[in-house]
Amino acid sequence: MIKQNKGKAILSSAATLLPMVFGLIVWNKLPEQVAIHWGTSGEADGYGHRAFVVFGMPLLLLALQWIGLLFSRLDPKDKGQNEKVQGLVWWIVPYISLFVHMLVYTTALGYTVHALQWAAAFMGLLFVVIGNYMPKCKQNYTIGIKVVWALENEQNWNATHRFAGKVWVAGGLGILLCGFLPNVAATVMMSALCLLLVVAPIIYSYRYYKTRK
Repeated sequence: MIKQNKGKAILSSAATLLPMVFGLIVWNKLPEQVAIHWGTSGEADGYGHRAFVVFGMPLLLLALQWIGLLFSRLDPKDKGQNEKVQGLVWWIVPYISLFVHMLVYTTALGYTVHALQWAAAFMGLLFVVIGNYMPKCKQNYTIGIKVVWALENEQNWNATHRFAGKVWVAGGLGILLCGFLPNVAATVMMSALCLLLVVAPIIYSYRYYKTRK
């Protein structure tokens, strides 16, 4: 997978590290302690050193991306995976890196940012995109709803991922709408929806397995 996509590997890695370049450009404008986490009130409640934000976060995300690529490369079930689904492995971490650093840098540079609303937009869009690709995902150990009932039965896997695709798209739209709620309500609703998106496909896969034993 990696050898055949050297250009994609270089480009996606560069995108993941791009915030490091911007961080160096604005280095002298950044405070020593940079906000990297916001509470339900919308106020920053977690900080990281400037060097960690500019260098450490992009490098950690790059390592995460390559761990995902390595697992996908070694996955014995991942041969012949849908090309669009493979694209998620290449581009989901760069997408996260660019978004997270955009939020962190704009706040650090003194701009007013509604972190919770941006987080709702980011997460909602992510779930919608992944949900659209779910039905195309073939059996593998790296991507998707990797419960034993689905991994052991191709029909279960396909049915589960068709169901998950619909649920994730609907849930993603719901998370997007959470950005219009007050902060505490938005946090509760987003957490509940994220939990539902994880649990519902697992329950569906188990029920599919039980009804076809």
